[in-house]
Amino acid sequence: MTDVQRQDGSFSHQAHADSFGAVAAEYDRARPSYPPELFDEIERLTGRPLEGADLLDVGAGTGIATRLFQQRGARVVAVEPSAGMAAQLHRVSPEIPLVKGDGNALPCHDGTADLIAYAQAFHWTDPDRSLPEALRVLRPGGALLLIWNVKDRTGGWLREQEERLAAALPSYHYYGALNSVTDALAHHPFEVRTAQLPWERRVGVDDLITDLRSKSYFAVLTPEQREPVLAAERAALLAEFPGGLVTEPYTVDLTVAVKRG
Repeated sequence: MTDVQRQDGSFSHQAHADSFGAVAAEYDRARPSYPPELFDEIERLTGRPLEGADLLDVGAGTGIATRLFQQRGARVVAVEPSAGMAAQLHRVSPEIPLVKGDGNALPCHDGTADLIAYAQAFHWTDPDRSLPEALRVLRPGGALLLIWNVKDRTGGWLREQEERLAAALPSYHYYGALNSVTDALAHHPFEVRTAQLPWERRVGVDDLITDLRSKSYFAVLTPEQREPVLAAERAALLAEFPGGLVTEPYTVDLTVAVKRG
C-alpha cells in the first residue's frame, strides 16, 4: 500500500491531483481535443471574440485547449501546477507563456484577464477559493469559462466499460456527475450561461488504452495493480471492435460565468 492509499484501498484527492505529471506524454498523445463549435459557442455566450482577448488557461495541463485558444487569436498564458505536465506543454508549444500556479491562488495581478478558462480542470480546485480568485483577476465584464469533455456513458460499450472499471479499480470515477457548478457560482456576482455540445471522435483501441493510462484513477496505481486491468480492458475492446477502430461519443459541458459590474 502506498503512502497515499487509505486502508480501504481508496486514494486521496491530492494523490489524484498529483498523479498527472508521470503520465503527461500519454495525456498529451491520447486525450480528446475539443470541437471547433465550442469556441464559437464561447464567443456567442461571452458576447466577445476570442481574438485579442487576454486569456488565462488554468490547469492547462499539456496545452490541449491552450493551443486551440491561441489558434483563435487569444493572448494566452498557461497556468499549471504540475511540473511534469508543464514540461510537456513547453516541449510541444514553447512559444506559449507558462507560469506555475493553480486556480486557488492565481499568480496574476488584479483585473488583468478578459477570460479565465478551466478545460477539464476546475474540479481540481476549491471553489471557495478559486471563484473569488477568478473575480479578483477578471476585468469587469470578463468571463470564467468552465469546460468538460464528458463521455456519453448512457449506453452501449461505454456503459459496459464503466461497469468493468468501477469493479476493478479502487478509486474509479468520472466527472459527468460532478460538473454542476451552478450552486457555487450563485454565491458570487456572476451571470451564468450554459451550453452542451455533442461530438465524437474516431480512435484506435490502443489510443483508448493510452487515454485510460492518463486518467488519475490509473495513474495513482502501481504497475502491478494497473497493467492487468488495462490488458483486460484492451481485450474487451478488441472483442467489441475487432477492426480496432472505435467511435467515442462526447458532450462538451460549457459554463460561462460573466463577471457583473
